[in-house]
Amino acid sequence: MAKVDVVLIGGGIMSATLGTLIKQLQPDWSIEVYERLGEVAQESSNPWNNAGTGHAALCELNYMPAAKDGSVTADKAVSINEQFQISRQLWAHLVTTGALPEPTNFINSTPHMTFVRGKDNVAYLRKRFAALENQPLFHGMEYSEDPAVIGTWTPLLTRNRPKSHKIAATRIVSGTDVDFGALTRYLFENLAESGAGIHVNQQVTGLKQLTDGSWRLNLRRLVGGHPSQVNARFVFVGAGGGALALLQQSGIPEIKGFGGFPISGQFLRTTNPKLVAQHQAKVYGKAAVGAPPMSVPHLDTRIVDGEASLLFGPYAGFTPKFLKSSTWFDLPFSIRAHNIGPMLAVAAHNFGLMKYLIGEVFASKTTKLKALQEFIPTAKLADWELITAGQRVQVMKKDPDQGGVLQFGTEVIASADGTIAGLLGASPGASTAAPIMVDLIKRCFPEQYPAWEPKLREMIPSLGTKLSDDPAAAAASLAATAAALNLTA
Repeated sequence: MAKVDVVLIGGGIMSATLGTLIKQLQPDWSIEVYERLGEVAQESSNPWNNAGTGHAALCELNYMPAAKDGSVTADKAVSINEQFQISRQLWAHLVTTGALPEPTNFINSTPHMTFVRGKDNVAYLRKRFAALENQPLFHGMEYSEDPAVIGTWTPLLTRNRPKSHKIAATRIVSGTDVDFGALTRYLFENLAESGAGIHVNQQVTGLKQLTDGSWRLNLRRLVGGHPSQVNARFVFVGAGGGALALLQQSGIPEIKGFGGFPISGQFLRTTNPKLVAQHQAKVYGKAAVGAPPMSVPHLDTRIVDGEASLLFGPYAGFTPKFLKSSTWFDLPFSIRAHNIGPMLAVAAHNFGLMKYLIGEVFASKTTKLKALQEFIPTAKLADWELITAGQRVQVMKKDPDQGGVLQFGTEVIASADGTIAGLLGASPGASTAAPIMVDLIKRCFPEQYPAWEPKLREMIPSLGTKLSDDPAAAAASLAATAAALNLTA
């Protein structure tokens, strides 16, 4: 049986980021990656399965909800942006050292905007802007309630819009569009050049911890069905929606009480050059009542393989599948004695969400068009095609007060001995892969971390500090990463 230091399960951005960090920190460690599909980056990391926003809270209103008294605070938005800066710094370092290619292959400057309609929403956005305009990491944010000004930012939002519509928008030109599929592929290519093994069409069918603390993984090649085994000192389960089942198979007590709630989605996409030329921005609105945070409507410029297009959505839905390429039995097969209580509690407390998702599943094309026309009054369905986005599996877990809660975010599950860890959840996900994986390294490799920390700080200069507390440091970091990544400062 082959023995390796690190096994990464899943060929997405999380595994690619963790593998890259470990290879930089400990070049002599052996790394093997196993992906069950024929290529890496085919599920959530695929560019057409996510919006590529580079979640930095520049435009996502769900990171700054209004409190019951109507107040708006910037704390969570600033925290999300701090995390994105860590990812930017890592990517900049990898470009500078030649581990990543020309950055325009995976990241491009794209203004981030918010756009709202109606008196109450305008009042909210005004408060949000006031809370952010003096934050160092949000420097340069603009605000307007003037349709003429907003129309110069992106004309599709205001053309033929009734003058009676009260609207407002913010814009920050230093936003980005990220092709996480391309980024993932480049990271894995660099890992392979550094000696890591990248195996596709290989499914992990079982895993068991041995008496020495290492893990034995059973593998099956999907082409031909050939079985094999590998022994690993450390295992990371970065299999997206498939992570829950594998962590349950591992038998670690830390996974008890966790379940998964799958949410599907669709986008409308256009490659009409006349429309694409009139909209260079990612524009986020407010979510419908009862909608999950990842269903905030947005109209996005996308740059994939060098080609620009527009994406609108997502239209949320429900399916029991945990992955686009998996089976309808994922949800029922994930039920265990230890998580059925929390899952039933979540169902009881989220009836409104279920009703919303079912309504989205059966929404007609006309209904979908009306949602698009709230952003583009002149939109015609003939210009747009409907595409299926990636599956998102939200975390359900025990809660002492409610029995169980549905958590919108990401959560790292790690064994007490640090020999296995996995990631559950979704947004902001890929955009914060670097800080999530740095935290995982610190948690799972406490003995090695002190020796690794200087190298981590070389790659990520702001590690362990808050840029938002130091305007000069924030400005310097934004300028440095913008220069390295060819972005608008």
